[in-house]
Amino acid sequence: MRIAISGVSGYTGLEILRILLNHPKVEISALISETYAGRSAKGVFPYLSKLVDLKFESLSDVALEDRCDLIFCALPHGVSMSYIPPILKSGVKVIDLSGDFRLKDSDSYESWYKIKHTAKELLTEAVYGLPEINRHKIKDATLVANPGCYPTSIILPLYPLLESGLINSSGIISDSKSAVSGAGRKAESSYMYMECSEDIRAYSIASKHRHTPEIEEVLSCFSKDKVKVTFTPHLVPMKRGILSTIYAELSSDVSIADIEACYADKYKDERFVRLLGRGNLPRTANVAGTNFCDIGFEIDERSNRLIIVSAIDNLVKGAAGQAVQNMNIMAGFPEETGMTSIGFLP
Repeated sequence: MRIAISGVSGYTGLEILRILLNHPKVEISALISETYAGRSAKGVFPYLSKLVDLKFESLSDVALEDRCDLIFCALPHGVSMSYIPPILKSGVKVIDLSGDFRLKDSDSYESWYKIKHTAKELLTEAVYGLPEINRHKIKDATLVANPGCYPTSIILPLYPLLESGLINSSGIISDSKSAVSGAGRKAESSYMYMECSEDIRAYSIASKHRHTPEIEEVLSCFSKDKVKVTFTPHLVPMKRGILSTIYAELSSDVSIADIEACYADKYKDERFVRLLGRGNLPRTANVAGTNFCDIGFEIDERSNRLIIVSAIDNLVKGAAGQAVQNMNIMAGFPEETGMTSIGFLP
Protein backbone atom coordinates (compact mmCIF):
# COMPACT_ATOMS: atom_id res chain seq x y z
CA MET A 1 0.00 0.00 0.00
CA ARG A 2 1.44 3.38 -1.04
CA ILE A 3 1.29 6.05 1.63
CA ALA A 4 1.84 9.82 1.70
CA ILE A 5 2.13 11.90 4.85
CA SER A 6 1.21 15.58 4.78
CA GLY A 7 2.41 17.76 7.64
CA VAL A 8 5.16 15.24 8.23
CA SER A 9 7.52 17.71 9.89
CA GLY A 10 5.28 18.09 12.97
CA TYR A 11 5.36 15.76 15.95
CA THR A 12 2.33 13.76 14.80
CA GLY A 13 3.55 13.47 11.21
CA LEU A 14 6.98 12.34 12.38
CA GLU A 15 5.37 9.79 14.69
CA ILE A 16 3.36 8.38 11.78
CA LEU A 17 6.61 8.11 9.83
CA ARG A 18 8.33 6.37 12.76
CA ILE A 19 5.58 3.76 12.99
CA LEU A 20 5.31 3.17 9.24
CA LEU A 21 9.05 2.59 8.90
CA ASN A 22 8.38 -0.67 10.79
CA HIS A 23 5.24 -1.54 8.82
CA PRO A 24 5.78 -4.53 6.52
CA LYS A 25 2.93 -3.79 4.12
CA VAL A 26 3.33 -0.14 3.17
CA GLU A 27 5.58 1.91 0.95
CA ILE A 28 6.09 5.53 1.97
CA SER A 29 5.87 7.27 -1.38
CA ALA A 30 5.68 10.97 -0.47
CA LEU A 31 6.60 13.18 2.46
CA ILE A 32 4.82 16.51 2.27
CA SER A 33 5.98 19.57 4.17
CA GLU A 34 5.46 23.10 2.93
CA THR A 35 8.04 24.37 5.43
CA TYR A 36 10.86 22.12 4.23
CA ALA A 37 9.87 21.44 0.60
CA GLY A 38 12.89 20.58 -1.52
CA ARG A 39 15.07 19.53 1.40
CA SER A 40 15.97 15.96 2.24
CA ALA A 41 14.27 14.40 5.25
CA LYS A 42 17.56 13.26 6.74
CA GLY A 43 19.03 16.72 6.21
CA VAL A 44 16.29 18.34 8.28
CA PHE A 45 16.04 15.49 10.79
CA PRO A 46 19.40 13.71 11.10
CA TYR A 47 17.87 10.89 13.14
CA LEU A 48 16.28 9.70 9.87
CA SER A 49 19.69 9.09 8.26
CA LYS A 50 19.99 5.59 6.73
CA LEU A 51 16.25 5.19 7.29
CA VAL A 52 14.62 7.65 4.87
CA ASP A 53 16.01 8.81 1.51
CA LEU A 54 13.04 10.89 0.43
CA LYS A 55 12.87 14.65 0.04
CA PHE A 56 10.10 16.78 1.46
CA GLU A 57 7.70 18.02 -1.23
CA SER A 58 5.01 20.64 -1.56
CA LEU A 59 1.49 19.27 -1.88
CA SER A 60 0.96 21.33 -5.04
CA ASP A 61 3.85 19.47 -6.71
CA VAL A 62 2.63 15.94 -5.92
CA ALA A 63 0.21 14.08 -8.19
CA LEU A 64 -1.28 12.07 -5.34
CA GLU A 65 -3.47 9.86 -7.51
CA ASP A 66 -0.33 8.53 -9.20
CA ARG A 67 1.77 8.30 -6.05
CA CYS A 68 -0.36 6.92 -3.22
CA ASP A 69 -3.46 5.02 -2.19
CA LEU A 70 -3.93 6.83 1.12
CA ILE A 71 -2.68 10.04 2.68
CA PHE A 72 -2.38 10.99 6.32
CA CYS A 73 -3.16 14.68 6.77
CA ALA A 74 -1.40 15.83 9.93
CA LEU A 75 -2.30 19.48 9.38
CA PRO A 76 -3.74 22.13 11.72
CA HIS A 77 -7.49 22.56 11.98
CA GLY A 78 -8.79 24.97 9.39
CA VAL A 79 -6.10 23.90 6.95
CA SER A 80 -7.13 20.29 6.34
CA MET A 81 -10.61 21.19 5.09
CA SER A 82 -9.15 23.17 2.19
CA TYR A 83 -6.84 20.37 1.05
CA ILE A 84 -8.99 17.29 1.53
CA PRO A 85 -11.91 17.71 -0.94
CA PRO A 86 -9.71 17.64 -4.08
CA ILE A 87 -7.67 14.75 -2.65
CA LEU A 88 -10.82 12.68 -2.21
CA LYS A 89 -11.97 13.54 -5.73
CA SER A 90 -8.69 12.16 -7.07
CA GLY A 91 -9.57 8.76 -5.57
CA VAL A 92 -7.08 8.84 -2.71
CA LYS A 93 -8.33 7.87 0.75
CA VAL A 94 -7.69 10.27 3.63
CA ILE A 95 -7.07 9.95 7.35
CA ASP A 96 -7.33 13.44 8.79
CA LEU A 97 -5.71 14.16 12.15
CA SER A 98 -7.08 17.67 12.56
CA GLY A 99 -10.40 18.54 14.17
CA ASP A 100 -12.02 19.58 10.90
CA PHE A 101 -14.21 16.50 10.39
CA ARG A 102 -14.74 15.12 13.89
CA LEU A 103 -17.98 16.98 14.58
CA LYS A 104 -21.08 16.24 12.53
CA ASP A 105 -22.65 19.66 13.09
CA SER A 106 -21.00 22.49 11.15
CA ASP A 107 -22.59 25.09 13.43
CA SER A 108 -21.01 23.41 16.43
CA TYR A 109 -17.66 23.34 14.66
CA GLU A 110 -17.83 27.02 13.78
CA SER A 111 -18.91 27.92 17.31
CA TRP A 112 -16.06 26.05 19.00
CA TYR A 113 -13.29 26.56 16.44
CA LYS A 114 -14.21 30.16 15.59
CA ILE A 115 -13.74 29.67 11.84
CA LYS A 116 -16.07 28.94 8.92
CA HIS A 117 -16.24 25.34 7.74
CA THR A 118 -15.65 25.24 3.99
CA ALA A 119 -16.27 21.52 3.37
CA LYS A 120 -19.58 20.93 5.15
CA GLU A 121 -20.64 18.39 2.54
CA LEU A 122 -18.00 15.98 3.86
CA LEU A 123 -19.11 16.04 7.52
CA THR A 124 -21.70 13.31 7.02
CA GLU A 125 -19.27 11.24 4.94
CA ALA A 126 -16.41 11.37 7.46
CA VAL A 127 -16.19 8.42 9.86
CA TYR A 128 -15.07 9.09 13.41
CA GLY A 129 -11.93 6.99 13.65
CA LEU A 130 -12.10 5.38 17.08
CA PRO A 131 -11.73 1.70 16.08
CA GLU A 132 -13.20 0.32 19.28
CA ILE A 133 -16.59 1.84 18.44
CA ASN A 134 -16.57 2.37 14.65
CA ARG A 135 -14.51 -0.46 13.21
CA HIS A 136 -17.29 -1.58 10.86
CA LYS A 137 -17.64 1.93 9.41
CA ILE A 138 -13.90 2.60 9.18
CA LYS A 139 -13.41 -0.49 7.02
CA ASP A 140 -15.26 1.03 4.04
CA ALA A 141 -14.51 4.71 4.68
CA THR A 142 -12.76 7.06 2.28
CA LEU A 143 -12.40 9.84 4.88
CA VAL A 144 -11.59 9.03 8.50
CA ALA A 145 -11.54 11.75 11.15
CA ASN A 146 -8.92 10.62 13.63
CA PRO A 147 -10.05 11.37 17.21
CA GLY A 148 -8.44 13.91 19.46
CA CYS A 149 -5.97 12.74 22.08
CA TYR A 150 -7.93 13.90 25.14
CA PRO A 151 -11.23 12.49 23.78
CA THR A 152 -9.62 9.08 23.20
CA SER A 153 -8.49 8.94 26.82
CA ILE A 154 -11.98 9.87 28.04
CA ILE A 155 -14.34 8.10 25.60
CA LEU A 156 -12.74 4.66 25.87
CA PRO A 157 -13.19 4.39 29.66
CA LEU A 158 -16.70 5.88 29.68
CA TYR A 159 -18.70 4.65 26.72
CA PRO A 160 -19.15 1.00 27.84
CA LEU A 161 -20.45 2.18 31.23
CA LEU A 162 -22.89 4.66 29.68
CA GLU A 163 -24.07 2.08 27.17
CA SER A 164 -24.76 -0.38 30.00
CA GLY A 165 -26.45 2.23 32.20
CA LEU A 166 -23.96 1.77 35.02
CA ILE A 167 -23.20 5.49 35.37
CA ASN A 168 -25.33 8.61 35.06
CA SER A 169 -24.99 10.81 31.99
CA SER A 170 -24.84 13.99 34.05
CA GLY A 171 -22.14 15.13 36.45
CA ILE A 172 -19.20 13.55 34.62
CA ILE A 173 -15.89 15.27 35.29
CA SER A 174 -12.55 14.63 33.61
CA ASP A 175 -9.35 16.07 34.98
CA SER A 176 -6.81 15.41 32.21
CA LYS A 177 -3.09 16.09 32.06
CA SER A 178 -1.11 16.20 28.83
CA ALA A 179 2.52 16.35 27.85
CA VAL A 180 3.85 19.41 26.02
CA SER A 181 4.01 17.57 22.68
CA GLY A 182 0.21 17.71 22.64
CA ALA A 183 0.49 21.37 21.69
CA GLY A 184 2.38 20.50 18.51
CA ARG A 185 5.81 21.39 17.18
CA LYS A 186 5.65 25.16 17.28
CA ALA A 187 7.53 28.02 18.84
CA GLU A 188 5.37 29.67 21.48
CA SER A 189 6.55 31.05 24.77
CA SER A 190 4.07 28.93 26.75
CA TYR A 191 5.78 25.76 25.55
CA MET A 192 9.40 26.81 25.96
CA TYR A 193 11.53 24.84 28.42
CA MET A 194 11.91 27.72 30.88
CA GLU A 195 8.14 28.28 30.88
CA CYS A 196 7.08 24.61 31.20
CA SER A 197 9.75 23.12 33.44
CA GLU A 198 8.87 22.80 37.12
CA ASP A 199 5.31 23.89 36.42
CA ILE A 200 1.82 22.50 35.91
CA ARG A 201 -1.10 24.57 34.72
CA ALA A 202 -4.77 24.23 33.87
CA TYR A 203 -6.03 25.88 30.70
CA SER A 204 -9.19 26.31 28.61
CA ILE A 205 -11.40 25.53 31.61
CA ALA A 206 -15.18 25.93 31.97
CA SER A 207 -16.20 24.50 28.58
CA LYS A 208 -13.64 26.41 26.54
CA HIS A 209 -11.60 23.54 25.10
CA ARG A 210 -12.39 22.41 21.54
CA HIS A 211 -12.34 18.75 22.52
CA THR A 212 -15.39 19.22 24.77
CA PRO A 213 -18.05 18.98 22.00
CA GLU A 214 -16.24 15.99 20.48
CA ILE A 215 -16.33 14.12 23.80
CA GLU A 216 -19.98 14.95 24.40
CA GLU A 217 -21.14 14.17 20.85
CA VAL A 218 -19.59 10.70 20.82
CA LEU A 219 -20.58 9.74 24.37
CA SER A 220 -24.17 10.90 23.77
CA CYS A 221 -24.46 8.17 21.13
CA PHE A 222 -24.25 5.62 23.96
CA SER A 223 -26.68 7.22 26.39
CA LYS A 224 -30.43 7.75 26.36
CA ASP A 225 -29.77 11.28 27.59
CA LYS A 226 -27.42 13.90 26.21
CA VAL A 227 -24.06 13.69 27.94
CA LYS A 228 -22.38 16.80 29.30
CA VAL A 229 -18.85 16.65 30.61
CA THR A 230 -16.86 19.05 32.75
CA PHE A 231 -13.45 18.77 31.11
CA THR A 232 -10.37 20.44 32.56
CA PRO A 233 -7.08 19.96 30.68
CA HIS A 234 -3.67 20.58 32.22
CA LEU A 235 -0.19 21.01 30.75
CA VAL A 236 2.53 19.04 32.53
CA PRO A 237 6.30 19.18 31.91
CA MET A 238 6.89 15.89 30.12
CA LYS A 239 7.41 14.96 26.48
CA ARG A 240 4.54 12.57 25.83
CA GLY A 241 1.54 11.06 27.56
CA ILE A 242 -1.97 11.82 28.81
CA LEU A 243 -3.43 10.81 32.16
CA SER A 244 -7.16 11.34 32.62
CA THR A 245 -8.86 11.01 36.01
CA ILE A 246 -12.59 10.73 35.43
CA TYR A 247 -15.39 11.00 37.99
CA ALA A 248 -18.86 9.60 37.33
CA GLU A 249 -21.88 9.03 39.54
CA LEU A 250 -22.91 5.39 39.75
CA SER A 251 -26.44 4.27 39.01
CA SER A 252 -28.21 2.62 41.91
CA ASP A 253 -27.01 -0.78 43.13
CA VAL A 254 -23.94 -0.98 40.89
CA SER A 255 -21.21 -3.26 42.21
CA ILE A 256 -17.53 -3.63 41.49
CA ALA A 257 -18.33 -6.90 39.76
CA ASP A 258 -20.74 -5.05 37.45
CA ILE A 259 -18.03 -2.59 36.41
CA GLU A 260 -15.46 -5.33 35.85
CA ALA A 261 -17.91 -7.46 33.86
CA CYS A 262 -18.89 -4.50 31.67
CA TYR A 263 -15.30 -3.68 30.83
CA ALA A 264 -14.37 -7.32 30.27
CA ASP A 265 -17.29 -7.88 27.92
CA LYS A 266 -16.52 -4.78 25.86
CA TYR A 267 -12.75 -5.03 25.72
CA LYS A 268 -11.86 -8.71 26.00
CA ASP A 269 -10.98 -8.88 22.29
CA GLU A 270 -9.53 -5.38 21.89
CA ARG A 271 -5.82 -5.47 21.08
CA PHE A 272 -5.03 -1.98 22.32
CA VAL A 273 -7.10 -1.61 25.49
CA ARG A 274 -5.57 -3.00 28.68
CA LEU A 275 -7.81 -3.39 31.72
CA LEU A 276 -5.89 -3.05 34.96
CA GLY A 277 -8.91 -3.60 37.22
CA ARG A 278 -9.88 -2.11 40.54
CA GLY A 279 -7.13 -0.34 42.42
CA ASN A 280 -4.48 -0.79 39.74
CA LEU A 281 -4.01 2.69 38.37
CA PRO A 282 -2.38 3.46 35.01
CA ARG A 283 0.84 5.41 34.54
CA THR A 284 1.92 7.29 31.43
CA ALA A 285 5.34 5.61 31.58
CA ASN A 286 3.72 2.25 30.90
CA VAL A 287 2.13 3.35 27.62
CA ALA A 288 4.90 5.58 26.25
CA GLY A 289 5.67 4.71 22.63
CA THR A 290 2.71 2.30 22.40
CA ASN A 291 -0.82 2.30 21.03
CA PHE A 292 -2.31 1.07 24.31
CA CYS A 293 -4.95 2.70 26.45
CA ASP A 294 -4.62 1.47 30.04
CA ILE A 295 -7.72 1.69 32.26
CA GLY A 296 -8.03 1.25 36.02
CA PHE A 297 -10.69 2.30 38.51
CA GLU A 298 -11.76 2.62 42.11
CA ILE A 299 -15.16 3.14 43.72
CA ASP A 300 -15.67 5.83 46.33
CA GLU A 301 -18.54 4.27 48.27
CA ARG A 302 -18.95 7.32 50.49
CA SER A 303 -19.87 9.55 47.53
CA ASN A 304 -21.24 6.78 45.26
CA ARG A 305 -18.74 7.80 42.61
CA LEU A 306 -16.70 5.76 40.20
CA ILE A 307 -13.18 7.13 39.72
CA ILE A 308 -11.54 5.94 36.50
CA VAL A 309 -7.94 6.57 35.48
CA SER A 310 -6.78 6.12 31.90
CA ALA A 311 -3.38 6.59 30.30
CA ILE A 312 -2.34 6.88 26.67
CA ASP A 313 0.61 8.16 24.71
CA ASN A 314 -0.84 11.32 23.19
CA LEU A 315 1.32 10.93 20.06
CA VAL A 316 0.45 7.26 19.49
CA LYS A 317 -3.02 6.09 20.62
CA GLY A 318 -3.88 9.77 20.84
CA ALA A 319 -2.82 10.49 17.25
CA ALA A 320 -0.37 8.65 14.98
CA GLY A 321 -0.81 5.09 16.28
CA GLN A 322 -4.58 5.32 16.14
CA ALA A 323 -4.27 6.70 12.60
CA VAL A 324 -2.17 3.70 11.55
CA GLN A 325 -4.66 1.40 13.29
CA ASN A 326 -7.37 3.00 11.15
CA MET A 327 -5.25 2.59 8.02
CA ASN A 328 -4.82 -1.11 8.82
CA ILE A 329 -8.58 -1.53 9.11
CA MET A 330 -9.18 0.31 5.83
CA ALA A 331 -6.59 -1.84 4.06
CA GLY A 332 -7.75 -5.13 5.55
CA PHE A 333 -4.52 -5.68 7.51
CA PRO A 334 -4.50 -6.98 11.11
CA GLU A 335 -4.95 -3.91 13.30
CA GLU A 336 -1.69 -4.38 15.17
CA THR A 337 0.43 -4.56 12.01
CA GLY A 338 3.46 -2.33 12.43
CA MET A 339 2.70 -1.63 16.10
CA THR A 340 3.84 -4.70 18.00
CA SER A 341 7.15 -3.35 19.30
CA ILE A 342 7.47 -2.76 23.05
CA GLY A 343 7.19 0.77 24.43
CA PHE A 344 9.78 3.02 26.05
CA LEU A 345 11.03 2.42 29.59
CA PRO A 346 12.46 4.66 30.83
